[in-house]
Amino acid sequence: MLRYANIIVNITHESVDRPFIYKIPPDLSETITVGMGVTVPFGKGNRLINGFVIELNETSEYPEEKIKEIAGITKAGVGITADAIKLAAWMKTRYGGTMIAALKTVLPAKRAFRPKEKKSIQRLMGKEEITTLLTEAVNKKHNAKVRILRALLEEELLPYELVAVKLAVSKATLSNLEKQGVIAVETVSFYRNPVRLKQTKEAALVLRQDQKLIVDEITSDYQSGKRGTYLLHGITGSGKTEVYIHLIKEVIAKGRQCILLIPEIALTYQTLLRFYKHFGDRVSVINSSLSAGERFDQCERARRGEIDIIIGPRSALFVPFPDLGIIIIDEEHETSYKSEQTPRYHARETAAQIALMKEASLVLGSATPSLEAYHRAMSGEYRLFRMDSRPGGGCLSQVSVVDMRKELWDGNRGMFSRRLQELISAKLAAGEQVMLFLNRRGYSGFVSCRSCGHVHQCPHCDVSLAKHQGGRMLCHYCGYKTAQLLRCPQCDSQYFLGFKAGTQQVVENLEKLWPQARIIRMDGDTTKKKESYEEILSVFGSGMADILVGTQMIVKGHDFPNVTLVGILAADLSLNINDFRAGERTFQLLTQAAGRAGRGTKAGEVVIQTYRPEHYSIVHAANQDFPAFFAEEIMYRELAAYPPVSHILAIWLGSDDEEKGRQAGRELVLAATSLIEDKSLGIIGPASAAIAKINDVYRFVIYVKHHEYHRLIDVKDCLESFIEAKKKTGELSGVTIQFDFNT
Repeated sequence: MLRYANIIVNITHESVDRPFIYKIPPDLSETITVGMGVTVPFGKGNRLINGFVIELNETSEYPEEKIKEIAGITKAGVGITADAIKLAAWMKTRYGGTMIAALKTVLPAKRAFRPKEKKSIQRLMGKEEITTLLTEAVNKKHNAKVRILRALLEEELLPYELVAVKLAVSKATLSNLEKQGVIAVETVSFYRNPVRLKQTKEAALVLRQDQKLIVDEITSDYQSGKRGTYLLHGITGSGKTEVYIHLIKEVIAKGRQCILLIPEIALTYQTLLRFYKHFGDRVSVINSSLSAGERFDQCERARRGEIDIIIGPRSALFVPFPDLGIIIIDEEHETSYKSEQTPRYHARETAAQIALMKEASLVLGSATPSLEAYHRAMSGEYRLFRMDSRPGGGCLSQVSVVDMRKELWDGNRGMFSRRLQELISAKLAAGEQVMLFLNRRGYSGFVSCRSCGHVHQCPHCDVSLAKHQGGRMLCHYCGYKTAQLLRCPQCDSQYFLGFKAGTQQVVENLEKLWPQARIIRMDGDTTKKKESYEEILSVFGSGMADILVGTQMIVKGHDFPNVTLVGILAADLSLNINDFRAGERTFQLLTQAAGRAGRGTKAGEVVIQTYRPEHYSIVHAANQDFPAFFAEEIMYRELAAYPPVSHILAIWLGSDDEEKGRQAGRELVLAATSLIEDKSLGIIGPASAAIAKINDVYRFVIYVKHHEYHRLIDVKDCLESFIEAKKKTGELSGVTIQFDFNT
């Protein structure tokens, strides 16, 4: 008989990051299961807190009189499966943090909700009997009864809301009629469904030869019992979604389910629409725009087998499908797949672990794969497929790179180059659409020369120096400092300035030059409402706007056939991030943006405006040549021992006392050096974080490099033990410490 339960309590603190044993009361002995949410007395005051059961046992090593008893089952809580507990334990080990934080992460819905109910009034008698009752009610002046009986003569089934509200019939009257056998009040429970689309079917897709080959190869592996990870590298518009649809159909035919991850909420509407046309109401969505009730109901629908496909961002990974068969991560290179909350998991790695646990296949798709995924494909860890053509023989857009330094020299101090202005006018005259992408990524904190394009870089790390208060320029990787320059060190120009531009300013400039154009913008300010993404995309997709101006969210995965021009403003801004991935991010953004043009039957054109046209990421993006970019970028990563060639453990520290935070960083460096006997470890820091102070908290970072990931996990484990011991003595009180990998 099971008498004891190991429980993780809902306190996110390292000192209680372990299971606590509790007795199972007799009245709950048949009810308690692994994963269940419970309420338990905790601490000296025995205050009631929530927790999760992670193990059940018949015996305990602790004295009976010292073991407390479970108080009850959490009424509004959501249970967690045994597989999810195993996954949470894996995430805690791999990424750090506490077990309760990991358990909360793998719960896609945090609380339970009752299904919604729909009531109706069913007539049980014939019309003659109802007519007799109606006559009696009229004579007795039972007006409410008269209203409902008249309605029942016309309709055999009435909505409850109509009867209760519009006919103003009380519950007492309905109860009386129910007792007489005149009516029956029927209640039907149903789940909240956030998908509100018309049921339309799309014709069966006919695959090209290269698409069919990919589907056949992956399906053949699947049927033979082989579960692999596949990287689908297809140019923008090459038809990766059609491959996904065919693979999903194969998996569903075998009675299994699919998770499709997409990087942005902005993509949900278009993606969902395409899949709904093929799978109908067997597909649903989960994302942060859903209400808590809608979110819970999608998990319940998945658990009960009422849907086969769930679409959403990284949290959709944890939807509890009973028999998951395939996970697809579209645009796998996107940074939004990395969590910024503890545990700082990456969706790609976590999906691989889930696929392993569930015996599912994993498909990664991108026109610009992450260097991590492509490196693994090159080493044979992933199987690589390439798609180099567009449906109907369509070609990639013609790309023009405009040197904005020359525009300045020629007297054009405006936001738009002369080439871009000419093309916008031509496209508007032809009734075609334009997308203008403002690359604001990394715009804050750096200065560049408008005359020659020079950006001041760290002499030790090959990343840009960040602008700080007090007239300093700082490297956040090695701590190098220098005074801020007022004139360009390359050409002595006085135009050594910060970049100031936003989507609203772009729109204002457009309205001055093309007052007749219908312009809409899509950014953080215009997409705050729940339905705003769909509204903006629907307006542009239906041709009710001529120009769409936006930030990163407009360049990811959208398909508008009438867009024949994409203008990329300030293309080199993202090169100036204090980040070793700056070149990779820039190449990805520019290539994805360029891929939005010419997706229909008309040829597309792209204008890239930049102050650094010679930079390899811009050159290769203009040619849309990923292999060439990879070959050059991986060489730099090898020289600097950055991922994916090596691995990085980032240790983040925070304190409201600057010197205390810095000293804690020094102690961690000394501890890592003394506790880990590995001379090949590279330790950098402590240095101030990219944003050195937030809400009066000073932030520091330490980087530890090693070519083997598991050695960095050893470092994390040793330091976690060191930190726990120090905090017990109060030496690290007031200092927060978090771990992150390959950040």
